[in-house]
Amino acid sequence: MAVKIDTGKALASLNLTPLIDVVFLLLIFFLVATKFAEEERELDIPLPEASEARPLIIEPAEIFVNINASGEYIISGQKLTLRELEATLLKAWHADPERVSVVIRADRRCAWEVVVSAINACLRANIRNYRASTWEGEGGSKT
Repeated sequence: MAVKIDTGKALASLNLTPLIDVVFLLLIFFLVATKFAEEERELDIPLPEASEARPLIIEPAEIFVNINASGEYIISGQKLTLRELEATLLKAWHADPERVSVVIRADRRCAWEVVVSAINACLRANIRNYRASTWEGEGGSKT
């Protein structure tokens, strides 16, 4: 004897419109978030060459300190003085002392003193995890 199961009413009343709206909103959110993450690396600064540079394997949470040819500090598109840079780094260290990492991207034409000042700002903010970004040269990549 065959058993009949009535499934007509339960599936007919299921409305998928709100679910599709949520999926589209999530898609837009991730597209916008990805664009902001790439913005820091897109600043056009010619980097010095380093023969022993290696690419990153894992991406830590990083603060990019860009230094242009005239020695100005730039974080997230904002030009900062040395004091403002120190305050920003100290604030980041207080927010997450274990994971804060700084990448210094200095134009090769800027004075070395400006780069050393950025390193000193990291040390004054208790940030020991910092590095200078370089270019591998001859068809290489940025690190």
